[in-house]
Formats: sequence, structure tokens, C-alpha cells
Amino acid sequence: MDTNDKPKKGKARAPEQTFEEVKYLRYLIDNHVPVRVRLLDNEEVNGVIEYYDHNFIRVTRDGAPNLFIFKHDIKYLAEAATGAN
Repeated sequence: MDTNDKPKKGKARAPEQTFEEVKYLRYLIDNHVPVRVRLLDNEEVNGVIEYYDHNFIRVTRDGAPNLFIFKHDIKYLAEAATGAN
């Protein structure tokens, strides 16, 4: 058998799901960490994540209505800076 007939073994393929998103969102909720959510249209929303599921997050805001934000509309999510400047 010719060694050229065998498929080459490459690097192991990365898993499709690592569940790190779930762990991180649970951490943000449990610790009431303030977050800044940047949407695809560059609008920013500040608040605390109260709930999430496969499709959306719920952001609780001070002095403004709570929002349900679809995950596919989020550009990024970052922990908001805390403390005095």
C-alpha cells in the first residue's frame, strides 16, 4: 500500500460548542456585573444582565426600561468600568 493513499492527519478540529458563553453569562448574572452591550448599529446599552437564553439576553437598566436584546444583534458585550475616575 502506498503511503500517499492515506489521508493526512491534521490538527484536531475545535469543538463546535465549548459552553464558555453559558459560564460567562451565568457569572455576569450571579455577580450583578454591569455590562456595556454594543449593537450592530453601534448603539450602546448599559445595564446588568438579568436573564438569557439561546436567542436573547435581558438587560436591566437604571432609570430606563429593561430590554430584551437578540444575540444576533450584538456586536460585542463588555464588562463596564466600575469605580471612581
